[in-house]
Amino acid sequence: MMFRGIASVSSNQITIPINSTMNKIKTLADLKKLQAEVQSKISLRVKGDSPESLIQIKVSMATCGIASGAKDTLTFMTEELDHQGIDALITQTGCMGYCYAEPTIQLTIPGKEPVVYGFVNKTKALEIIEKHIKLNELVDGIIPANYSSTDN
Repeated sequence: MMFRGIASVSSNQITIPINSTMNKIKTLADLKKLQAEVQSKISLRVKGDSPESLIQIKVSMATCGIASGAKDTLTFMTEELDHQGIDALITQTGCMGYCYAEPTIQLTIPGKEPVVYGFVNKTKALEIIEKHIKLNELVDGIIPANYSSTDN
């Protein structure tokens, strides 16, 4: 029996087009691949419920960022963090105002102030992961904050 349309699900579940999914599952390996994809999407949704407890990376994806390679930076960082088993929440954001230094990312480690890095290509992204995220060492390429808090 073939079903058509979108699966009806609650807000805690992922919507999967049944007809396209059923055509892709031919072997046990296909089923396991689909399971991994769905679990990854669920994990991302769960992480989004408490982002303050996770490493957060925001990749500037405005026009200037995309033109400078921000999509490659986003893809690389997502894949590398997953490959290394580092639990982080990676999101896209609009313009951060540093067009001259694109691609830019904002890295926030729980309990610390956010740090903005400029000119983040794959090499710089790997260095940020290896040194700043894993060893808590700052890396060259930080864009200094050009403002101060009025709370003091």
